[in-house]
Amino acid sequence: MSTVAQLATATTGCSNFHQTLKCLGFSFHVDGRKITSVITTTTTVRTVAIRNRARGRLLITCSTAKPSSSTEISSSARIRSEVLTPFRSVRMFFYVAFIAQASLGGLIAITQLIGALANPSRADAVADIAKGLGIDIGAAALFAFLYYRENKIKNAQMARLSREENLSNLKLRVDEKKIITVSEFRGLARLVILAGPSSFITKAFELSETFTEQLVERGVLVVPFCTDGNVPSFEFDENEEMKELTNKRRRLWQLVPVLTPDWSEWLDEQKKLANVSPESPVYLSLRLDGRVRGSGVGYPPWNAFVAQLPPVKGMWSGLLDGMDGRVL
Repeated sequence: MSTVAQLATATTGCSNFHQTLKCLGFSFHVDGRKITSVITTTTTVRTVAIRNRARGRLLITCSTAKPSSSTEISSSARIRSEVLTPFRSVRMFFYVAFIAQASLGGLIAITQLIGALANPSRADAVADIAKGLGIDIGAAALFAFLYYRENKIKNAQMARLSREENLSNLKLRVDEKKIITVSEFRGLARLVILAGPSSFITKAFELSETFTEQLVERGVLVVPFCTDGNVPSFEFDENEEMKELTNKRRRLWQLVPVLTPDWSEWLDEQKKLANVSPESPVYLSLRLDGRVRGSGVGYPPWNAFVAQLPPVKGMWSGLLDGMDGRVL
């Protein structure tokens, strides 16, 4: 039995089987039968086909499945949009009705104006008809503008909700045995996502040391995502006197993103929408309800988080949940 190794590149290099992926295929000489197995980038395995071939070879190849578009608006995002703005559909319906009414009135006024211009005996009515026609045209233009603006706001809101839903489906490793989605932190923690090279993550880690206790009290958990593929170096003080602070720092920085291509795709989309360079290090802070609270380029303002966010325990915990800042 002879073996030939082949490298099948699906799209671009990636080692953890996602939308962009390099796959290693093997060719065997097995009793004249050809066995082909195709593995898609969504980690599903295609049916294995066995074909008879005279003294052929076994070839395992990899191909990509077409990923679903991240710009598609899900039904849950549409429902959330309706819940947040329940009277938008009513307003848009009346805008369309008023546009239709003004357009119909304008058509009637045009026919009357043509008749008045063709009949000298009705010349006195031309001014009144033209005035009514101008009002109809103005009303149709006004309500068309209002409808356009409302629809633009609606599309922007649904796109934001869809991005937040995609973010909620991303996965994090809490420890060696537990992997959960971002959505499972709703009501429990305020996530701060850092995306940049390992040097940026390490520096942000050092800058957060002074505010560790206050950040933990406010339910902040940091999600460090290295864009250069390196692992950031986190150095904790192992002295017995600093044991309590060290445990809090470990808790603050315990989360690790998994399925990094998903994270990279979502962050690239966010940077593109914000007109930020793909290489720029950024941060995003989430509210307790999982919605994006704020974002920026560079290091997160740890001192501002401490000043603005209420503690998750105490008399204010239930009252201010989900109200810790405006949504972007």
